[in-house]
Amino acid sequence: MFLIRSWLGSLWIYFWIAFGVILTCVLGWFIPQKWVIYYWNRFQLPVALWGLKVFGGICIEVRGKQYINQNKALYACKHESALETYVMSTIIVRGVMILKKELTYIPFFGWAQWLYGLIPVDRGAGAKAMKKMLAMAKKRVEQKRPIIIFPEGHRMKPGTTQKYKPGFLFMAQNLDLPIIPVALNSGLFWPRNSIKHFPGKVIIEFMEPMTAGKDKNAFIEELQRKIEQKCDELNAETIKNYPYTKVNLTK
Repeated sequence: MFLIRSWLGSLWIYFWIAFGVILTCVLGWFIPQKWVIYYWNRFQLPVALWGLKVFGGICIEVRGKQYINQNKALYACKHESALETYVMSTIIVRGVMILKKELTYIPFFGWAQWLYGLIPVDRGAGAKAMKKMLAMAKKRVEQKRPIIIFPEGHRMKPGTTQKYKPGFLFMAQNLDLPIIPVALNSGLFWPRNSIKHFPGKVIIEFMEPMTAGKDKNAFIEELQRKIEQKCDELNAETIKNYPYTKVNLTK
C-alpha cells in the first residue's frame, strides 16, 4: 500500500508540473509575467500539492507566519527535498528562487523557469556571475518579489549539512534585505533522488529576520547554526510522531 501511494503521489505531482511547464512554454511568451506567477502559485502548485496530500498522505504545516515578508526579504532555506521548491512558492506568493544556470538549458522545464522569472547563476564564473545575479535580483526586488535561496547549494540528507555559500549574504547586503532563516523536515518524508513519499506532516518554519553584521563569516556561522539547530528539533519531533521516517535520517 505504501509503494502504491508513493507511485500515485509521484504521478500526480509530476503530471501537473509537466502540464504547467508545457502550458507556460506555450502561453508565457504572450502574456504578462505576473499572470504566469499567479497561475503557478495560486493554481498549478496548489493542485499538485493537493494530490500529494490525497495520494501520498503528505500535509504541510507552516510555522512562524508572523515573520513572512511578502514584499522585501531574502529567505535562506534549508534544502532537503524537491518538495520545498514547490511549497515555498505557494507561501511566498511572488517569491523568486536562485537556481543553477544549467537548469535553464533543460528543454521546456528550463524555459518555463525563465518565463516565471527565476534567477540563474553561473557558479563557475566568479565575480562576473555575482554581479549579473545581483542586477537581476535588484530588478525582482523592485517588482516586490522576495528572494528565496538555498545556501547549501543543493539538497542535503536530513541530519547533514555543509558550509553555507556566501553568495546570499553578498546579495542581502547590497540590496538591503533582511535575511529570514527557514528550517524544515521535508527530507524525512520525500527523500532526495527518490519517488518514495512517507505520509505525515511536513513542517516549514520561518524564524525571526536577521541583519548581517560586519563580520561575514561570523554571521554565516550563526545563521547556519540557527537553521540546523531548528532542523534537528523538527527531525526529533517528526521521528517521535512518525517513527518510520527515522530510516531517512542520517544520524
